[in-house]
This record gives sequence, C-alpha cells and structure tokens, in this order.
Amino acid sequence: MTTPNELRLLPWSGPGDKPCYLSTDDPDSYMSRLADNIEAIQLGAARELLEGTSEALDNQDTSLDEMQCLVKELTGALRDTLRVATSRGHLRPTSDPRESAY
Repeated sequence: MTTPNELRLLPWSGPGDKPCYLSTDDPDSYMSRLADNIEAIQLGAARELLEGTSEALDNQDTSLDEMQCLVKELTGALRDTLRVATSRGHLRPTSDPRESAY
C-alpha cells in the first residue's frame, strides 16, 4: 500500500481532529492490518447508510428529525470515505481533487 519512507494516512483522526499517520515498511504489521480492517468497516458502513438513506428519501413519512440524523451520519461516513480514498490514492490531504486537470 505504501512505499518505504512513505507515511500512511490512517482511517481515524487524533486529538483536535488532526490526521494520524503510520510509518512502516511492513504492510502486514499489526497497525497496518488494523487500519485495513477499519477502512473496510468504514466503507461497508457507508454503503449500508447510503442504501438506508435512499429508502428514507423514497418514504414520504420520514420525519425532519430522521432526515437531520441521516445527514449527520452521512457527513461522518463521507469524511471517513474521503480519508480512505486519500490514503489509498496516496494524495496529499491538503490537495483538492477539483483543482486537478482533466
């Protein structure tokens, strides 16, 4: 996943919501495997949340409170998914994909 001397962005944040990085040459290390497992869980949760949100949008009986809760959950899932994409794509966390040339 990472090349030697490259830091891996971990799928969780530290104090103050600051990014956490892992420095290792061993993709099978305990921390690497832990990060891989958490990424898989986060992506699976985002997939399930997206499916549930689609159902809630189709249901006219969904309350405003329920929709607000879904938006909060979607925001967290999107944050996690973006962190995973950034880590797997080896992008700098400060780069903006909208700035790239097509």
